[in-house]
Amino acid sequence: DIGGRRGKGGGVVLTKYIVLLCLTKFLKAVGLFESYDLLKAVHIVQFIFILKLGTAFFMVLFQKPFSSGKSITKHQWIKIFKHAVAGCIISLLWFFGLTLCGPLRTLLLFEHSDTVVISLLSVLFTSSGGGPAKTRGAAFFVIAVICLLLFDNDDLMAKMAEHPEGHHDSALTHMLYTAIAFLGVADHKGGVLLLVLALCCKVGFHTASRKLSIDVGGAKRLQALSHLVSVLLLCPWVISKVESWFSLIMPFTTVIFFVMILDFYVDSVCSVKMEACKCARYGSFPIFISALLFGNFWTHPITDQLRAMNRAAHQESTEHVLSGGVVVSAIFFILSANILSSPSKRGQKGTLIGYSPEGTPLYNFMGDAFQHSSQSIPRFIKESLKQILEENDSRQIFYFLCLNLLFTFVELFYGVLTNSLGLISDGFHMLFDCSALVMGLFAALMSRWKATRIFSYGYGRIEILSGFINGLFLMVIAFFVFMESVARLIDPPELDTHMLTPVSVGGLIVNLIGICAFSHAHNHNHGASQGSCHSSDHSHSHHMHGHSDHGHGHSHGSAGRGMNANMRGVFLHVLADTLGSIGVIVSTVLIEQFGWFIADPLCSLFIAVLIFLSVVPLIKDACQVLLLRLPPECEKELHVALEKIQKIEGLISYRDPHFWRHSASVVAGTVHIQVASDVLEQRIVQQVTGILKDAGVNNLTIQVEKEAYFQHMSGLSTGFHDVLAMTKQMESMKYYKDGTYIM
Repeated sequence: DIGGRRGKGGGVVLTKYIVLLCLTKFLKAVGLFESYDLLKAVHIVQFIFILKLGTAFFMVLFQKPFSSGKSITKHQWIKIFKHAVAGCIISLLWFFGLTLCGPLRTLLLFEHSDTVVISLLSVLFTSSGGGPAKTRGAAFFVIAVICLLLFDNDDLMAKMAEHPEGHHDSALTHMLYTAIAFLGVADHKGGVLLLVLALCCKVGFHTASRKLSIDVGGAKRLQALSHLVSVLLLCPWVISKVESWFSLIMPFTTVIFFVMILDFYVDSVCSVKMEACKCARYGSFPIFISALLFGNFWTHPITDQLRAMNRAAHQESTEHVLSGGVVVSAIFFILSANILSSPSKRGQKGTLIGYSPEGTPLYNFMGDAFQHSSQSIPRFIKESLKQILEENDSRQIFYFLCLNLLFTFVELFYGVLTNSLGLISDGFHMLFDCSALVMGLFAALMSRWKATRIFSYGYGRIEILSGFINGLFLMVIAFFVFMESVARLIDPPELDTHMLTPVSVGGLIVNLIGICAFSHAHNHNHGASQGSCHSSDHSHSHHMHGHSDHGHGHSHGSAGRGMNANMRGVFLHVLADTLGSIGVIVSTVLIEQFGWFIADPLCSLFIAVLIFLSVVPLIKDACQVLLLRLPPECEKELHVALEKIQKIEGLISYRDPHFWRHSASVVAGTVHIQVASDVLEQRIVQQVTGILKDAGVNNLTIQVEKEAYFQHMSGLSTGFHDVLAMTKQMESMKYYKDGTYIM
């Protein structure tokens, strides 16, 4: 009872700290949005000076750093000075990024705990990342940053009149803008990169602060002294003028308390009372959600009126709008923070199975508990590239992908250079085609991954799935091209064919190279569908006895490669592009020579029909494999093999024969055989294995059931006689061309 009350009391206290942490992060989001408004009226150095001044005044007043603790030595004052300089630089990067990106994006990028960032960096640059979950979290973080860089249409700073080209209100601001312009990116994208840099610097700064705080007598005393030194450092730089200081007293007080003081003290308390991973998890979610809410409602007329009382007269109402890219990035940031802040599960796979005679606990560990959990992303890319270049199919896809990307970027560059919409459109079309090649390349790579405890069959079927998805994409493309062609047949539009011919010829040359590279997949699959399933690879079998006098036999091997749906899908994508290039060339010639604008929709209609008809067999074959259909090329051989099995001496009957294609190189099967009590079971298993192996089954499971087992089961259940009679009727099984067996 006492332990239960302690547990409940500890849970209540922990809940209080979680609520306090969430409320603090909510108020910090309010403070950051208010800071953005203040930075429109106050210079950034002046703004940082006021924050440091207010924070130093409060902390010196309450912490009394000069009267409590040991006296500070000269060497420690030098370290505190360096600490203050580093803190000012990080604050400058932080708030300058705030002016470039706005408060919402600043909160999403900069407000990550040290635990999350350290886990991210360990996944990216070390080999002890913590497992696949941490790698997934790091990938989510990188995707979130990419979304802000590429898909966030936030061009506010490019339109603001405060900083025309070549002129800024201070040398420091001019230097920062010049540094971003040197990178060749827009101000918004430069702000994103600046905040990522500031985030990494903040983690290193906090690590150094923890070491220094031990020397000077605690983190609170260090912060008080550091802020005081920062005020002295920034004094000479504060020379800017502000029209109305009185109207800014309340906003500055809010920012100082919410952003600087309250956040520091609550983080310090929660880090002692809670685990670091829990602080990171419960702190990141409320601040990201608050950022999204404030980003949507901060420009509302009601909030705008409330903030107008504290806004300077010359200040304009310019806000960073909420875009789809920033919403997607926020979702990925939330997911990554939750994953990266979770504790590592390494070493928790052992299961207690008992105790030794001496009383030592005995644990059972899965096989993969002792394997290397993960590797850094650069090492993973290096190993993946090595595997890609080792195998013929993936190597050809990779080379053609590089060629396709090269032609795509040449098209985009030349299109931007000449302001040609046709070239730019075709470049993005080629970029979309590259996505199909990337999926095919990834499928070819995954198919060679080793089987695991969870995916015991391996990843060979991913090629079938990739071919199926590629086929669906092509069918959708063919459908839309068909519909557009029908619409243009009714009302043919006039076309500008000035740049169509060179672009189409270049695309045709690239696609012909792809046709030559992938034609073996198309020819091989035609041969595979008409050939046999014979295999001559080595296989093995084994037999196990159980208490019911029955067991299992297995056979493993690898037959010649059958239907590789992945390569067929890639080939059909390249074929569709080739037909498209030919169609464009033909229609361009007809339009230029005879003025037949109807040639363009006619060629497109013809191409759409050809693409659809060529994809149907791929979709059909992939569906049959996914539905575990009996391999069509093995039907006759398997029928003959089952007849041979029925004639084996000592074998009474067989039942439940199941055969299916698992992947391009694996045909799997299971069968139950009933044998007499006086025969050698292993001999029967070897004979059945050899017969089915010759028929093309290279992954076989045999269930052996002896005659005594049937007699025992028939004594337990009268209905079992029906099962025995059914197995004996297998001899009268009929075979039809569609692959079905009828009793």
